[in-house]
Amino acid sequence: MNRIDPPPPQHQRLAGTALAAPQARTEQLFQGIAVSAGVAIGPVFGTTEPEAVITRQKIQASDIGAERSRLEAAIAQSRKQLAKLRARLAVLPEESQTEIAPLIDAYIRMLGPSRLVRGVRQRIEETLLSAEAAVMSETEAIAEAIMAQAEPDLSAEDLAGLRRRADEIGEIARRLVRNLTRSPFRSFAGLPEGSILVAENLRPADAALLDPSRLAGVVTEEGGSDGHTAVMLRALGVPAVLGVAGLAHAMRPGDVAVVDGSTGTVMLNPSATMMTAAKRALTAFARERQRYARLRRLPAVTQDGVSVELQANLELPVELPLIVQSGAVGIGLLRTEFLFMNRETIPDEATQTESYRTIVEAMHGDPVTIRVLDWGGEKEIEALTLAGVVPEIADTNPALGLRGIRLLLRRPELLETQLAAILRASMAGPVRVLLPMVTTVSEVRAAREVYERVARRLRRRGDRIPEKLPPLGIMIETPGAALSADALALEADFFAIGTNDLTAYTLAVDRGESDVADLYDPMHPAVLRLIQFATEAALRMRMPVSICGEVAAAPRLTPLLLGLGVRSLSMNASAVPKVKQVIRSVGIDACVRFARRVMEQGDSEKIQAMVDGFGRTDSPAAAP
Repeated sequence: MNRIDPPPPQHQRLAGTALAAPQARTEQLFQGIAVSAGVAIGPVFGTTEPEAVITRQKIQASDIGAERSRLEAAIAQSRKQLAKLRARLAVLPEESQTEIAPLIDAYIRMLGPSRLVRGVRQRIEETLLSAEAAVMSETEAIAEAIMAQAEPDLSAEDLAGLRRRADEIGEIARRLVRNLTRSPFRSFAGLPEGSILVAENLRPADAALLDPSRLAGVVTEEGGSDGHTAVMLRALGVPAVLGVAGLAHAMRPGDVAVVDGSTGTVMLNPSATMMTAAKRALTAFARERQRYARLRRLPAVTQDGVSVELQANLELPVELPLIVQSGAVGIGLLRTEFLFMNRETIPDEATQTESYRTIVEAMHGDPVTIRVLDWGGEKEIEALTLAGVVPEIADTNPALGLRGIRLLLRRPELLETQLAAILRASMAGPVRVLLPMVTTVSEVRAAREVYERVARRLRRRGDRIPEKLPPLGIMIETPGAALSADALALEADFFAIGTNDLTAYTLAVDRGESDVADLYDPMHPAVLRLIQFATEAALRMRMPVSICGEVAAAPRLTPLLLGLGVRSLSMNASAVPKVKQVIRSVGIDACVRFARRVMEQGDSEKIQAMVDGFGRTDSPAAAP
């Protein structure tokens, strides 16, 4: 017998029953991962999903037809359930609908002619596995193949993307198995109003069932900040902490908890003193949220009147509502890899055009910078492998191999299709085109030739594209590109400095490798000098330059970047209000003087100390 869900803790079998009156119990503090800011106070409510049990693994050859029929029925039922779930989204806040609907659509597509469904059918026929056993086996194989791409030098963002893809496959598999075994799904019907939901795990489809008006907060024992569930909880505006080990076993019906979604702490059965402090924190957070809401409508302008462009990075379309809520004035980095993921064929021009146009239209006139496909050996994109564009086995060192613009120039049909789609979509609003992993002037020239050739072809074909082509810029993410910035600035229309890869390549450090992660330091003097060199090269040519790595999202580094001459920052949407608050509290002259002193230093620790002390020595008090 094979189980796909762990048995529920004893106390959680009471889920859905009325809570008993609170009893005096010992205060307990738990630490988890902060995923959705806010403070919540309320009684706990535990819930689990009933386990699905597979009672048979093998079938007879004569049963193949029947198992295929069972699988097709489960697929049809799963599609019907997801369609119903999507229709239910109408009761959620508009931003939550926009967040969750695309993911449900992706689930529905994966129940079509996908790698998963094809593999399950093959396992039934060739290995005589039952339908549910075949689903589990194929899911595990796909998940392992996806995570096998996590090379040592893989960035945190790319690793998170691999985990999301594996989780998406797992979510569809769980739904199929539950329908095959006729196991009930999790229900939140008995959730008391104002309570804190506690679960061992909360899947994206579960999050879609939550009513934010009834919830005080959410806590789970599993999960992290980069999954779909975390993104959805943020969209719902529910204070949430994930990855809180041990809480579900420690709590009892009637217990009260304080959840701090900003610090990742959960206090079970708080003392009177702690409860008073929690209520104060709740009030303070409400005031802070109101202040950030006011900031959203205010310009990012320093105290001496210098404007700074604040934009957001976008990895998946489901993040669009967060960008709109943040007050960002456009998308500074749209990663297009999502279009190529979880599919067997390379998206054609029409498919790409529609996707880009939807995003551009959603920004209502704010600019969108679209980075063309940035494939590297560590990123498994099945469509590229099946088409013979990239090898099945990654390079020995994918960070130094055929990736980014190098691949696109080797396979110009990929670049031509993507550029054609971007040009057609640019009629919906202002767009810029960004080339990844550029290291030489010849790469920019070759890409521009392709760009202009595609534009001529579209005009001959009768397609409407802008009379003046959108700007063509490059990523500065290697020391070679930064040190060649003067020459590259003669060929490119703008720079986007990717500080994540620039730091890794400069220091020869993979921040995902625990043995050397402490050496990953974007404030290392060498990294700062490369940023300064590239920025000054752009400014001399009077061309735009932006920072789009994690450095841009760190408010404590904002004065230094402003002092180096940067006037455009692109970051995760949640960081925009905090960075804007810093910008509105400083003057450029003080930032310039500060940057000069920092750039005279050759010791990272001294630079860290100077950055931490800026607010006390160089900057006026933060503006309200």
